[in-house]
Amino acid sequence: MHRIFTTPFASVYPHYVAKVEKKGRSTAELHQVITWLTGFQEAQLQAHLDQGTTFQDFFAAASLPAQASSITGAICGIHVETIADPLMQQIRYLDKLVDELARGRAMDKVLRQ
Repeated sequence: MHRIFTTPFASVYPHYVAKVEKKGRSTAELHQVITWLTGFQEAQLQAHLDQGTTFQDFFAAASLPAQASSITGAICGIHVETIADPLMQQIRYLDKLVDELARGRAMDKVLRQ
C-alpha cells in the first residue's frame, strides 16, 4: 500500500490551497473543483477536512463523475490515464485538476464541460 493512501486529506489540502492562491485562483474555485470530482457538498468536504479522513476513505466515500475518465495528461511525469491502481488514479486526477486550475486554465475546461 502506498503511503499517500493513509495520509489524511487535510494534511495535503493546505498545499492545494497554497498552490492555487499563489497563482491568483481562489479557495472557492478549488472547492468547486474538489466538489465536482468527488460529488461532495461543501459541508461534506469540510467534515472530511475536520475529521482527518485519509485519502483512501475520502475517495471511497466519493462519487466520481463519468467525465473523470476524460482527465488525461501527466502529473509528476506519469500519465494519469495509464495508472493501474484505481485509488492512485483518483488521487492523481485531483492533483491534475488542481494543477490545471493553478495554471490558469478556464474553469469549464478544468471541469470537463
